[in-house]
Amino acid sequence: MAESLFIPSTTSRQEIYDSLVPQIKALTDGESDLTANLANISAALKEAFGFFWVGFYLKKENQLVLGPFQGPIACTRINFNKGVCGHCYMTKEVVIVPDVEAFPGHIACSSASKSEIVLPAFDKNGEVFLILDVDSDQLNDFSKVDAEGLMKVIRIVEGLV
Repeated sequence: MAESLFIPSTTSRQEIYDSLVPQIKALTDGESDLTANLANISAALKEAFGFFWVGFYLKKENQLVLGPFQGPIACTRINFNKGVCGHCYMTKEVVIVPDVEAFPGHIACSSASKSEIVLPAFDKNGEVFLILDVDSDQLNDFSKVDAEGLMKVIRIVEGLV
């Protein structure tokens, strides 16, 4: 297991994802504990990009429940029909929100959050088992590059269950 990450000194998110994804794969290879892996993935994404908040919400019974994360304290439970994470869970699609204030039903866990990207992860039965939630303190901070890069991370997560 690596104890440090190599983050290229570039402002290109594409280049950072290209470097980071194989490191995340190596970090999780051989580790069977999902919580430990999600914690390290959150830390790696936060370290690489400096996002305001990075974390996971896991499906538990009839809600999304806070899992490993990096950043300020967060909402502990989110109903499936509430907020960006709930919308992602219900639609089973990546959601990019350029301005969280403009998203109907947005849950303001932190007033410093300005934009957000949320991605679902699927189990072997095709059901959403967790959500990756990434917040920025900048408006319109996420793009197709982030969706594609984070989707590669989600594929690693899906391989862990």
